[in-house]
Amino acid sequence: MSSARPPTIDPVAAARWHAAAPAVSPWLHEEVGRRMQDRLQWIVQAPDSWCDWESVRGGLQAHSLVSARYPRARSVIHETSAAHDKVAREAFARPWWSPGRWSAANPEFANPEPASVQMLWANMGLHTAADPQALIAQWHRALAVDGYLMFSCLGPDTLRELHAVYAAMGWPPAGHAFTDMHDWGDMLVQAGFAEPVMDMERITLTFATPERLVQELRELGCNLHPGRHAALRGRHWRAQLYSALSQRLADPKNDGQLALTFEIIYGHAFKPAPRVRVSESSAVSLQDMRAMLRKGGERT
Repeated sequence: MSSARPPTIDPVAAARWHAAAPAVSPWLHEEVGRRMQDRLQWIVQAPDSWCDWESVRGGLQAHSLVSARYPRARSVIHETSAAHDKVAREAFARPWWSPGRWSAANPEFANPEPASVQMLWANMGLHTAADPQALIAQWHRALAVDGYLMFSCLGPDTLRELHAVYAAMGWPPAGHAFTDMHDWGDMLVQAGFAEPVMDMERITLTFATPERLVQELRELGCNLHPGRHAALRGRHWRAQLYSALSQRLADPKNDGQLALTFEIIYGHAFKPAPRVRVSESSAVSLQDMRAMLRKGGERT
């Protein structure tokens, strides 16, 4: 990508959405989290500790699935919204007499310390970040050497039917553009990750009414495009929207229900041991020096 910031995300709108996003786990996020959790079967080494980045929006059920897969691993939940942090704490609070309190470790609620976890789990959040390169750098710092990142996000084909409706009606863009998986791979490498593996799939959701469709979209996110409608729209525009959705999104293959495509991108990458550039004067952090010494000891 030519810039670290997505060209069609308004950073002010992104910050407002982050603060006001519903403190719930959308169905689609839970389903993607379940599918991403299935991919963990290909990871040979189970992590001793892992961090769930934004677990409420990413999926509380998905967190439980990962916890069940790694019952002995220390887990850290990092929420950057106070409202979401409260919901997460309430969701995972266990009374002292609960059997679950003794069968699995209770999650910690904190910003992970540098190099403190072996896996960082980030489900369905990266596509709303105004500065994704900075967010990926935070994930890289939290991971220990040889730790790995598992993330998912929406891809460019998401809501293509809705974008077509808006274009046909002569309206501003229906939403901001989503980043291609190859660009995500490039950003991972720029942040210091190694061996990024990217893949994608498309999920089609159907809705009985335009009202139900719009309700689902409001829970999933909002329009962060700088060129979106500049003001609130009235009842007349809403009626136009519902009529256009009913006419243009009806899918004969799904009994006339309204169909929307969601492209899901999955990413996986390792944090390698740091390399030191050879020059007349080289500076290495104490943390990186310890990691390199440990790595060298393992080879001998």
